[in-house]
Amino acid sequence: MRLVAPAQAPAVKMVDIYGKPIVIGGSGRRTLLSFFRDPACPFCNFRIYELTSHHKALAAMGLDIVAVFAATPKDVMRFVARQPRPFRIAADPTSHAHDTYGIERSLWRKLKGIVLRVPTLIKGLRIVGLAGLNTGNLMPADFLIDEYGRIVEAYYGGDAGDRIPIERVELFIARGLMNRAPVAA
Repeated sequence: MRLVAPAQAPAVKMVDIYGKPIVIGGSGRRTLLSFFRDPACPFCNFRIYELTSHHKALAAMGLDIVAVFAATPKDVMRFVARQPRPFRIAADPTSHAHDTYGIERSLWRKLKGIVLRVPTLIKGLRIVGLAGLNTGNLMPADFLIDEYGRIVEAYYGGDAGDRIPIERVELFIARGLMNRAPVAA
């Protein structure tokens, strides 16, 4: 079942691909929690590339990024982590975190993404190769979580390549910075 904002982010025990615990919320920083299907997925890899290229600016504004794949740590390391990433990546082989956050499955929406997002699909296939054609039916989802662990926005992808726009993430960060700014007397 989909989560709806505003709500407290569900507590899920996760560790990153290096075995370090991941805590969502309550860190004093805002978080983009992104759920992915298979590390060989071309859409997923293109989004990882996109997050990597924006990471420096987003982190400087106070955002942590956590990417969670429904795969084994070995598979995640083989595809995604072969290039060091500047943000946390977790494997969720039992899909417990995916289920807790209401991540959906849909063959129809996967096919819709393939048809509607051909340029992104091709860019992603350049990253992962033909292995990317045999991925699961999990849909993408992104959660913007404030520094207190509250979900500010839950974004469930309408198709396999639909992610929250980076501009919405930047707006989320900017609102957090505005809330922290001292009020002039």
